[in-house]
Amino acid sequence: MMRRILFLAVVCLSFYSVNAQRQVILILADDLGWKDVAYNGSSYYDTPNLDKLANSSLNFTNAYANASNCAPSRACLMTGQYTPRHKVYTVAPSARGDVRSRKIIPTPTSNVIPEDAITLGHLFQNAGYVTGVFGKWHIGQDPTKQGFDVHKGGGKSGHPKTYFSPYQLQFLEDGPKGEYLTDRITQEAIGFMEANKEKDFFMYLPHFAIHTPLQGKEEDKAFYADKTELDGQGGNKDYAAMVKNLDDNVGKVLDAVKVLGLKDPLIIFSSDNGGIASLSRQWPLRAGKGSYYEGGIRVPMLVNHSSIKAAKSDDPVLLFDLFPTLCDWSNLNNPTNHTVDGLSMIDILEGKPNTDRIERPLFFHFPFYLEAYNVGGDDSKDDFFRTRPGSVVRVGKWKLHHYFEDGELELYDLNNDLGERINLAQSNPKKADELYKVLDKWRNEVNAPVPTALNPEYEEGFVPVGRKRK
Repeated sequence: MMRRILFLAVVCLSFYSVNAQRQVILILADDLGWKDVAYNGSSYYDTPNLDKLANSSLNFTNAYANASNCAPSRACLMTGQYTPRHKVYTVAPSARGDVRSRKIIPTPTSNVIPEDAITLGHLFQNAGYVTGVFGKWHIGQDPTKQGFDVHKGGGKSGHPKTYFSPYQLQFLEDGPKGEYLTDRITQEAIGFMEANKEKDFFMYLPHFAIHTPLQGKEEDKAFYADKTELDGQGGNKDYAAMVKNLDDNVGKVLDAVKVLGLKDPLIIFSSDNGGIASLSRQWPLRAGKGSYYEGGIRVPMLVNHSSIKAAKSDDPVLLFDLFPTLCDWSNLNNPTNHTVDGLSMIDILEGKPNTDRIERPLFFHFPFYLEAYNVGGDDSKDDFFRTRPGSVVRVGKWKLHHYFEDGELELYDLNNDLGERINLAQSNPKKADELYKVLDKWRNEVNAPVPTALNPEYEEGFVPVGRKRK
């Protein structure tokens, strides 16, 4: 099922009884890679709080962000829609990298979701929940005009100027000099939990961490001072320190749930996209943030509640599947005339088998350029770009990349080649064509733009000058 249309006053089923108190906590990390947590195989990063949460949660091992960078991923999550519907394809501009190295003219991107877009905040707010967002909103100027009662954070800002106060964020007062932003955001979130502990609430906690600027606390950097880089991770101590601090703050939220006596809230943890490859390798996954290889889009995802059995789920899911899932879970009235592309995961949470889900196509559309962080060091499609314009579809174990510059296809068998190193498009043209038809049909259905206009400034053979990540 590629989409469903939600109509006013259609009430979703719920685990909760009609009279039960309903509290939902959604924690979203920024740029935290799939393997940046110990429970997914990292031997370097220390994440005891997330590991503990994973041990008591449903752990989705095939969870994907809808996009490989911040704004489009968050826009999909908040609207339940694929990028061609809300038009946020990337973090502007869509024409990244030297103009002489871009063969075609990319599709322009919107910086924010439409003003009339229905968000998760609206759904909860209209149902009488108190709604709050703490941290990075990024897809509009003011989330209190987009379904949230309370916002403490940066509004439209994609990252802070600094993690140490004074922060200079529009919607967060500066704290004492030197106060740490991730600690402060968590403090604000816990204050919201305490103020509303006897009420229904939806708390969205999208941390800025571990997005740049990479600035760890000294005590957290000291924790890793004598630890040697391992398996492509640990080369940047600020990055490692920020992972540790993020985990510490997840622990603070979990502790607050107990201390405040919250009544069995639904707790979800995930990340908006993969980690930056040159800072933290996601091996065996290829590449990282900005790429549509697995390292750029596969993310950690945990769902925790007393009624959900702790286990691992290999079902492929997308971040925006949380939109209809939370509708089903929380017994919400749906908005009118709002297309939802996400598929509810309620069957998985209930432990009910659904063989059709395994063959459900997952689509990714990226009609833009993202330049390399480090030329030759991102393990991406080529040395100069993390991605070039294209689309991707995954169906079961098969994953097809289609690039718009030259029509190139890449086909991978993820069961046997999770690192996407062996392109089977030439040796298995039947499967490549099958997936291409599925992808092209979807693009037509959602009016996904496929840029074809040639760039008159393109220079064949031009080699752009590399840049290094600060």
